[in-house]
Amino acid sequence: MGKTELLITLILFNIFFVLFVVAVFVYIKKYKQRKKEYLNEIQLKNEAHQRELLATQLEIQQATMQQIGRELHDNIGQKLTLVSLYTQQLLHENKVPQVSETIEQVSQIINQSLQDLRSLSKTLTDDNINQKEIVTLIQEEVDKTNAFKRCKVSFDHNFQQLDLGFVHKNVLLRITQEFIQNSMKHARCKNIFINLNTSEESLWELKIHDDGVGFDRSKITSNGIGLTNMKNRAEIIGADFSLDSQKNMGTTLNIILKRQP
Repeated sequence: MGKTELLITLILFNIFFVLFVVAVFVYIKKYKQRKKEYLNEIQLKNEAHQRELLATQLEIQQATMQQIGRELHDNIGQKLTLVSLYTQQLLHENKVPQVSETIEQVSQIINQSLQDLRSLSKTLTDDNINQKEIVTLIQEEVDKTNAFKRCKVSFDHNFQQLDLGFVHKNVLLRITQEFIQNSMKHARCKNIFINLNTSEESLWELKIHDDGVGFDRSKITSNGIGLTNMKNRAEIIGADFSLDSQKNMGTTLNIILKRQP
């Protein structure tokens, strides 16, 4: 074999070797990319599955409370009503003043218990969230808070109607309630501003701000139950959650549920 042929052979060998090495690197890179995509897909599926489980738990909880409320009303309520009628009959038939006084006291206790039971039953069976729009639900909460005259709450939105299911309405309402309660309890605020808006990018965006004392998040060793509850509720529906607070600058909560592409 001549020098020229040997040189060509070496060049071809080097070219094939370089191509082989490049191919190996490309394969490894694509393999890692496919593995990453696969793991991301698994994670997304797990997160979606977890959200579905949490949403189902909320629906089951709601249905269970309604069932308990109906049982209280239909079963125990009827029995207490019957006992109340019996005591009224005893009170009418009895002629001994001391006994009549005791029966009257028993009757009052039974009637008060019956009233409390009916109130509890109504609370459990009242499907408020399913029956009302989210704007109405939040406005009712605002009106209740303003009735205490401790902190003025304002509520604004940019839509006529927002078609949301039970889980989404429940999350929005509970987060709003949690923020208001925390602000009134800890922030010593004078005003709370609530905005619920929709846009082309987001199905809805909830922004709540108070003018309270705020807090330094870097000095908080634990998120606290209130903040954890709000974050967990937002995660149920896959919404982006952020909370910002500064000492003497108030606290701002922002939750966005983006539209699916």
